[in-house]
Amino acid sequence: MARIVKIGLIQAKHEVPGTRPVEEHKRVAIEKHRKLIEEAARQGAQIVCLQEVFCGPYFCAEQTTKWYDAAEPIPNGPTTELMQTLAKQNEIVLVVPMYEQAMTGVYYNTAAVIDADGTYLGQSRKQHIPHVQAGETADTGFWEKYYFKPGTGGYPVFDTAYAKVGVYICYDRHFPEGARILGLNGAEIVFNPSATVAGLSEYLWKLEQPAHAVANGYYVGAINRVGVEAPWNMGEFYGQSYLVDPRGNFVKIAARDRDDVVVAEMDREVIRTVRDTWQFYRDRRPEAYDELIRQLP
Repeated sequence: MARIVKIGLIQAKHEVPGTRPVEEHKRVAIEKHRKLIEEAARQGAQIVCLQEVFCGPYFCAEQTTKWYDAAEPIPNGPTTELMQTLAKQNEIVLVVPMYEQAMTGVYYNTAAVIDADGTYLGQSRKQHIPHVQAGETADTGFWEKYYFKPGTGGYPVFDTAYAKVGVYICYDRHFPEGARILGLNGAEIVFNPSATVAGLSEYLWKLEQPAHAVANGYYVGAINRVGVEAPWNMGEFYGQSYLVDPRGNFVKIAARDRDDVVVAEMDREVIRTVRDTWQFYRDRRPEAYDELIRQLP
């Protein structure tokens, strides 16, 4: 594999009001992201990741069965099939976060990984599902447990045409254990597609993912959506998607307040140099970690 790999990160506003039909949301979002994917490819991106649940609003601000209709099977759904076509046409790897219907009544927050020849490689499901009050009343929050079952399938790493890719979705980033497992499984880059608003955790946005990158000797691509989504107006999705290297350096950062395509380089030599310098994998003591798997009160 080549030493230099060009990474593409796509962030976008979703401007269709939440009161509109699910089909309209999906149609508009997919068409917008199709154009942004093609723009990333024109800029030379070889691996491209979209934002969390890219084909609609972040509907977890309300609890209604309407949004179950946004889910579809992976890989045998129309959005995955479209993305396979786009990947093959543009010779890019695509990481596509979607709302997955695994079976009737069972839904996951999932990212499909598609190779540059259009081959579906597999999926990674969001492991940690929050259910948090985010506003001034008990009625305002991100009610993710209403929509998503906690992920199954562990922490896979996908050996794509250009690099070994892991995915750690949104809230997962607050937990270092999975980030370490992805590194142990061989990830050279881990993508964190997110839907994160300004407020309580914004200061962590440029802290946690660089820490994972340093602790595990890989690149992290962090993606956040942009803008305020009506009618919920839960806060500003503050963009600032970025690529960070294994030293914790920000390679490139997107705008805060608009659609943006970030294309930046991942250098395998930096991974090797950092891991040779900081032997965090060699010096692990797994035999001393029994307390990590103990169920505490």
